Amino acid sequence: MHHILIQGTAGASRMLVTCAFLVLPGLVYADGLSDLKAALVRQQGQAPLKASIELKTWSRHGEGKDLDETNGLASIGIEDNARGMQVLYSRDVLNRMEAEEKAGEKDQKAKTPVLTALRELNSSELRGMTNAAGALLLSLEKLNFKSERAETWNGKPARLLNFDASLEKQRDKDKKYVKKLEGTTEIWIAADGTPLASRSRLAISGRALIVISFEMLNNEDHVYSLVGDRLIVLRKEMYNKGSGAGEKGETRIIKTLQLQS
Repeated sequence: MHHILIQGTAGASRMLVTCAFLVLPGLVYADGLSDLKAALVRQQGQAPLKASIELKTWSRHGEGKDLDETNGLASIGIEDNARGMQVLYSRDVLNRMEAEEKAGEKDQKAKTPVLTALRELNSSELRGMTNAAGALLLSLEKLNFKSERAETWNGKPARLLNFDASLEKQRDKDKKYVKKLEGTTEIWIAADGTPLASRSRLAISGRALIVISFEMLNNEDHVYSLVGDRLIVLRKEMYNKGSGAGEKGETRIIKTLQLQS
């Protein structure tokens, strides 16, 4: 730490403040977005992780006599360490999968909750939950930072960062069909920039194949935590609603990660 002693009038006092700013620029120019990005860079670690992930899904498509509503429920184990990531299916889950496959062969309308839930599980989703820092950094590239304010989260002091979605920052193949995009993202962070939770709301409308117009609504909520130097998602809830080509549908997916010793 640098100590500067200046004696004299009020002008000297102002000089002292100026010198302090020059010596400790981090205290002056630090902001929530910079703190968040710095934390995400630090939190892409490889601390060993052992957990279970529960998936709950619900979907509804069509209307009237064509209405189709399904529910899914399943749980898997996961281990991520220096050797890589392993997905573990319990014997009970494997037996249920086999039974549901057989039932589906006999009756197309048979309930298959385990198979339905596991369809929402893929390597990208798993990595997004067990190594959340990288995924969140990529998401920030598609957002425009708007503001920051003091807030609380779970009763503790926090900072709330507000963003707008940007059509210009979307992938070229998406911009080709999207005519209108409106969205907001809120991210709660701790004093050191660590993300605590996030909430995203996105509405899209456009046209595909010249004559097919569509509308989509996408909501996502995340709760984050740290395992050593690794940022993870403890809970992810997604709700999607869309219409196009005379069809309507909506889906809700909840993924919950529970740490194990």
